[in-house]
Amino acid sequence: MAEVTRLYPREREVARRGQEPEPLWREVLGSRLRALRTSRDETLAQTAERAGISPQYLSEIERGRKEPSSEMIAALAGALDTTLIDLTTAVAQDLRRAADQVGARHPGSPVALAMAA
Repeated sequence: MAEVTRLYPREREVARRGQEPEPLWREVLGSRLRALRTSRDETLAQTAERAGISPQYLSEIERGRKEPSSEMIAALAGALDTTLIDLTTAVAQDLRRAADQVGARHPGSPVALAMAA
């Protein structure tokens, strides 16, 4: 049986450099979706039904385990009464904050150096 390898061994490379990994887009998106859902006091089932997906799939998206399609992200944004641009902007801001934190903890990191340029 063939061994499955990742295209970018993120955890191993980060550990070698002694840094924490930056969060992935899907992880930050999932956190943002969960925050929107819980701020509305909704269950997974309620939001998933309006978006046309299963609660299990929504749970996996919120936990950053699944990478939803752009159509699915748009459906979830609509189900949560937000726009795709507002959701995308919020996720981008969350990613920027995470990169800032990595840069602050590791001043010589490529992220910190790129942000200083």
